[in-house]
Amino acid sequence: MGEAELNRERLELALEAAGLDLWENNLLTGEVTRKAMKTLTELGYSEHEMVVYVDDIYKLFHPDDVMTVKTAVDDHLSGRTPQYRCEFRLRAKNGVWVWYANYGKVMDGHSDAPGKRFIGVTFNIDDRKRKEDEIAQINRQLADQNTLLQSCNAALELLAASDSLTGLANRRTLMELGGNECKRAERFSHPVSLLMVDIDLFKSVNDAWGHLVGDHVICAVADACRTRIRGGLDTVARVGGEEFVIVLPETDHPSARILAESLCQAVAAQQVAANDEGVSVTFTVSIGVATVEGGNLSFEQLMNNADKALYKAKQAGRNNVQSFDGTGWAV
Repeated sequence: MGEAELNRERLELALEAAGLDLWENNLLTGEVTRKAMKTLTELGYSEHEMVVYVDDIYKLFHPDDVMTVKTAVDDHLSGRTPQYRCEFRLRAKNGVWVWYANYGKVMDGHSDAPGKRFIGVTFNIDDRKRKEDEIAQINRQLADQNTLLQSCNAALELLAASDSLTGLANRRTLMELGGNECKRAERFSHPVSLLMVDIDLFKSVNDAWGHLVGDHVICAVADACRTRIRGGLDTVARVGGEEFVIVLPETDHPSARILAESLCQAVAAQQVAANDEGVSVTFTVSIGVATVEGGNLSFEQLMNNADKALYKAKQAGRNNVQSFDGTGWAV
C-alpha cells in the first residue's frame, strides 16, 4: 500500500472519528466531486434516494435556511469571508428536521487550477442546537417569571402602601411622605399645610344602614378628597376608619383653608344610596387645618396641630372648618 493510500485511510478514520462528512465541489464545472453520503445515510435515505437528493441537496434544506446557506456560500466564493460557515436544518427520511453545520474553504495552493476546489465538511449539531433551544426556552421562562415577580412585587408594594378599601395612601405611607415634606419645607423655607378630615357621626351611619353603606360613604369622601389634590404633589391618606389626612406641599394657610372649605361643601352635597328602594344617605365632614411655614416642626407635630383644629370643628357643631396657624385659632 502506497503512502497516498495510507494517508487517505488515515484521513477517512480521522473524519469518521470526528463525525465529519467530507464533500468537494469543482467550481469550474459545477460537479460534486465528493458527495456527503454519510450525512444522507444518517438521515435515513436509501442509496436510490441519495442519488436523487445529492445533486439537488437544497430540496432537503428547511425553507427558512436555504437563503442563509446560499448567502454564506456566495460570501465566501466572492471573497467577503475567509471561510464558509453555516448552520442549517435538513429533513430526515421520517420528516424530522435535524440541525447540521458546514465548514468549507476554496482551496488554492498547488492545484493546476487554483481556486477551483471548494472543499468542506458537514457535521451533526442537532444535540447542541436542541440544548441551546432548551436553554433559550428556560431563559425566556425565567424572564417571564422575573417579569411576573416584578409585577407581583410592585402590586405588593402598592398594597403595602395603600388602604385596601379606598386605594388611598395608608398611615405608614403618609408618615413617610409627610416627614419628607416637613424636612424639605424646613430646608427650603417653604410652607406645608395639612388637612385632617373626619366624617361626622359616622357610627350612626353604620348603625342605621350597615357597614356596606358605611364603606360606600367612606369611598365617597375618599373620592372627594382625591379629586381635589394635585397629582404627583399632594398626598391624601386614610388614617382611621373614617378619618383622612391631606398633605399639601408648597401651600400656605389661606390656600389650604380655601381647599378645606370647598371639600367640606362638596361632601355635604353628596348622597350615597342606602338601599334598592331609592333611599339615600347624606353626610358631612369636619376639617382641621394646620400649616408650617418652613419652621422647625415635625410632621407629627403638624398632625397634632391639625387634630386640635379638627377637635375645635367638632365642638363648633361639625360640618365646618377650623384652623390652627401656630399663633392661635382662626375660625
